[in-house]
Amino acid sequence: MKDLLTKTFPDFIFKFDEPMKHYTYTKLGGNAECLFFPRNEEELSSVFSLSYEQNIPTFILGNGSNLIIKDGGIKGIVVSTLKLDTIHLENNTIIAQCGSKIIDVSFFASSNSLTGLEFSCGIPGTTGGAVFMNAGAYGGETKDVLDKVKAIDKKGRISIVKKEDLHLEYRHSVFQENELFIYEAYFELLPGDEAKSLEKMNHLNDLRHNSQPLEFPSCGSVFKRPTGFYAGKLIQDSNLQGYSIGGAEVSMKHAGFVINRDNAEARDYIAVIEHIQKTVQNNFNVQLEREVKIVGEN
Repeated sequence: MKDLLTKTFPDFIFKFDEPMKHYTYTKLGGNAECLFFPRNEEELSSVFSLSYEQNIPTFILGNGSNLIIKDGGIKGIVVSTLKLDTIHLENNTIIAQCGSKIIDVSFFASSNSLTGLEFSCGIPGTTGGAVFMNAGAYGGETKDVLDKVKAIDKKGRISIVKKEDLHLEYRHSVFQENELFIYEAYFELLPGDEAKSLEKMNHLNDLRHNSQPLEFPSCGSVFKRPTGFYAGKLIQDSNLQGYSIGGAEVSMKHAGFVINRDNAEARDYIAVIEHIQKTVQNNFNVQLEREVKIVGEN
């Protein structure tokens, strides 16, 4: 695969046998067989087309904030969106590439006196990740302001997915079901007041810093909110805070977080998550569903 890619696309940016722990918030994971950094939709489309023809598996990597990569790494091509990070404005619509940080998009909106994205000012993921998961916080969700998405399929073909076809629900979008790559998101916002937006975002970030263990590597909130309950409260009431396997531990600051306290391996982190699920199921007959995605080889 290395010879094929480097000979076909000599000017593209590839890294081979690349440690993935450098690209995830948990600081976990084995190596990627190939890590690709596209700089535009043409490069992305070309590699997708070749990988489809050659039956090479591809995986999309955003900011790595909601992801656990197993210790055996990822085979095929991992597509990093880090260089696809432009944000621009057309009237009251912000067009953000998939690799832009949703935090940056929220502050870009505020600086242009637009309101609606304040809730995302502390979400550590990319725009693509926010769309993929319909990310939300503090009463707001991506679906509230998302108008449409430019997408690319595995054959390299480009299309526009309209809002009514995005199937945006709690931590869900149509992109979890199809094989389309989120290239650009179009956010339709309302005129607002920059000072009021900044005041709100600073308040939300204060809440986040005071309640979340941001001093340790983690994938953020591990579980979706079960109907009628709060995952963190169930975990807390199960006396699981401080429970650890290897270097992975249930946070004492926020029970919904599993932290990499001391050079954990992915297997430790996953084992802690599975223990939480089993314990909460036994104690409360509630099945906790992971929000975080687990990928790769054992």
